[in-house]
Parts: sequence; C-alpha cells; structure tokens
Amino acid sequence: MKRVITVTPNPAIDLSYHVAGITPGASHRVAAPLSRAGGKGLNVARVAHQLGHPVLALAPSGGAAGAEFAAELRSSGVPHRLVPVAAETRRSIALVDTVGGETSIFNEQGSPLQPSEWQALAAAVVEALDGQAAGVLVGSGSLPPGAPADFYPALVRLAHDAGIPAVVDTSGPGIIAAARAGADLLKPNNHELLEATGENSLEAAARQLIALGAKTVLVSAGAEGMLAFHHEAPGGYWCARLPEPLSGNPTGAGDAGVAAAAVALASGVSDIPTILRRATAWSAAAVLMPAAGEISPLYEDLENQLILSWKETL
Repeated sequence: MKRVITVTPNPAIDLSYHVAGITPGASHRVAAPLSRAGGKGLNVARVAHQLGHPVLALAPSGGAAGAEFAAELRSSGVPHRLVPVAAETRRSIALVDTVGGETSIFNEQGSPLQPSEWQALAAAVVEALDGQAAGVLVGSGSLPPGAPADFYPALVRLAHDAGIPAVVDTSGPGIIAAARAGADLLKPNNHELLEATGENSLEAAARQLIALGAKTVLVSAGAEGMLAFHHEAPGGYWCARLPEPLSGNPTGAGDAGVAAAAVALASGVSDIPTILRRATAWSAAAVLMPAAGEISPLYEDLENQLILSWKETL
C-alpha cells in the first residue's frame, strides 16, 4: 500500500470548545478544550492514519506553541516530520455551539518563515518522495504571510517528477496557481471556488480551473453534497449527497474528503464516481465527530446511503 504524503505549510494547534449555547457579548463557562496538532494537511493525515493507511505528515513547527504542537503529534502516533522554524506556530479556535448546532472558527493568520526555512521544508518533501513508498502528495491549507507564490505549483511539480498524483486544497490565488501547474485534484469548498475564480456558478468556476490545467475538481457544496468535475467529462458533472443533511461539527469535514480522495489515488483508484462517493461519505462521517482529524465508524453506512447522480450541462 502506497503512502499518503501531506504537506501543511501553515499548521496550527487546534482548540475546540463545546458551548451549550452562545450569546454574543455574554460570558460563557466552558470545559477545557480539546487540543491537538492541526492544520488541513495534518487532519488529512490523521483521518487516513485512523483507517490504517500509511501516511507521513510534513509541517514547520516553532516556538512554545510549536513544542506543544510537536508533543501532541508524537503522542498521536501519526507518522510525521517537523521542520524547525523560528516563527511561533499559530492557533485555531473552534467554538461548537451544542444548542444552536453551529460552529464558529477563529484562525490566527500565522507568521512568516525565513527563505532558508522554506528551503528546508521543500527538502523534506523531496526526501519524503524519494523511493517507491509515496503514492500521492497532498498540499493543504493556507499559506503564512510572505510565503513563496509558487509553493503549491512547486509541490505539483515535485509530485509529477516522482510519478505520483498531486492533490491541493487551498484558497485564493493558490487554487489558480495549482490548476495552472496541472494539479491532479483540487478540493475547494463552494465559497472558496467562487471567490478564487470570480465566477457566478460552481460549474463555470470548476470548468475554469480545468481549462487552466486541473484534472479533477471536487467541490464541497453544503446541503447539495459534493460535486466532481473531470477534464475528460466536459458534458456535465457528478453529484453525491445524503438524503438528509447531518448536524454536527463541520470542522475538518473537507479535510476528511481530501483524505478519502488521497487514499483512493494512492491505491490506484482513478474512477471519479468512486472517489466522489468515498470523499462524500468520509466528509459526512467527520461531521459526526467532536473535532477535526477523525471520522465516525459509520462512514461505510453513510456511503451506502448516498444518492449519486450525473448532471448534464446545456
């Protein structure tokens, strides 16, 4: 079984607070938060690792928060390699309203890395791709201020040089850059996709990314489920959804979908409807869990409930 390599350029300590109702402007007494090493790529690695797939998570780590980040990651058992940096690792706070059923997320921006530290992270990726163990390279998450503009395109090139697929899940100009580099799979949500492309419809936005060079675009579309666009299927797209939306904590649901797609690609699966079904089911199963980076054991039952359809375009 080939390994899923994940790269998280802007990791965070994820703090999840569960609150029995949130009143703006009021004081709330809460239990100690669930704290774990996070960031989108780390969440992808955690989910794949939970289900027994070989992974290696790469990320920079620095400062007192970085030491806490590294300690939790070691205790988690997720295979990883951290690149030491001077900048303090950021924090991300999720407030889960258990009464209102909504989650509010506060993400610190992150601190700039030095050019030598970016070079060290790139060297760690090259080393991880050396040999025959790697099956897919996943680049996930935001970039800290001052990051190289070609960070994600460079990951795509490194993956292709190693003869493996590249998966990118980011926002803003990074999506466009990764598409132009020929990413094998892009995984934005509906808001990220429309914002990055400037289009008014998800279909037009996804087709723009494919026209730029992306092979497949998976889009999380809220209550509509997940959509899959492929460069060899210009006449429409696939849609997968549950009969009824799930309530729970959506933090990390998209990352679980990326994990499913990455595991499929690393295993040699190329059928788009199969990848879409797994990604949708794992994403839904993540909603049932209290924190990002894990999915419910009900993921197979959820996959069996999915409604899969092909939408033709005019």
